[in-house]
Amino acid sequence: MNEELNDKMECLKRYLVSLKSVAVAFSSGVDSTFLLKVAHEVLGDRVIAVTAKSCSFPKRELEEAKAFCKKEGIRHFICESEELEIEGFSKNPVNRCYLCKRELFEKIGEIAADNHIGNIAEGSNLDDNGDYRPGLQAVAELDIKSPLRYAGMTKEDIRRLSRELGLATWNKQSFACLSSRFVYGEDITREKLSMVDRAEQLLLDMGFHQIRVRIHDKIARIEILPEEFEKLLQPEIREKVISEFRSCGFSYVTMDLQGYRTGSMNETLHSEGQPGGWEA
Repeated sequence: MNEELNDKMECLKRYLVSLKSVAVAFSSGVDSTFLLKVAHEVLGDRVIAVTAKSCSFPKRELEEAKAFCKKEGIRHFICESEELEIEGFSKNPVNRCYLCKRELFEKIGEIAADNHIGNIAEGSNLDDNGDYRPGLQAVAELDIKSPLRYAGMTKEDIRRLSRELGLATWNKQSFACLSSRFVYGEDITREKLSMVDRAEQLLLDMGFHQIRVRIHDKIARIEILPEEFEKLLQPEIREKVISEFRSCGFSYVTMDLQGYRTGSMNETLHSEGQPGGWEA
């Protein structure tokens, strides 16, 4: 570990110690797994993990969250957080993520209070400041702590430190809730969420590392890493993907020539003069 990374790690630990007790919003992703691991190391039983169970959160991620907490001996709570029941959410407005995060953090707050935990922490990092992320507005409004941003950690920092700690998530693909696959204004339904979930699981099972299946009505727009384009275009792979995606409910299957990138659904917001990043 180089000096800069060591300083960031020490800053993170000092900050977590200052919080005294923390409920970590735990998705089993790269960032929240690292945060939970370090928080548990420095705070022990004064840390709990809370994972939301909903139709936009794949079962594989929930099972990974359960397995990690069991292995590490961390108290783990599952809360029902059904986004489609939140007023306005299913219409997929540009502040969709705010509506979801606000409701989720309020539920985590109730669990934290019941367990005499004084703070709630989430796993955003410095890189999250650059995109349009209205969920960070809820973080600011509810005084949710962001220890990784406080310590000045980037995604690359977190991956490197996760590897140092022996976390299997150090090279795990980046993930966001399935609702982020919808173009703004298109209704989010259980059926379409299931279509996306099944399609993405197929690509993961086929060995593609970093993927998104964006949904535009009945059109699937596949985002993969450019270095994996050739693999997808192999006749047997391409034909299987088309066949399986159609069985999921898609009428057309396309590949995005720009490849995988975070927040591609936000590109139209910038071009139309909509809000940019939210810095809490």
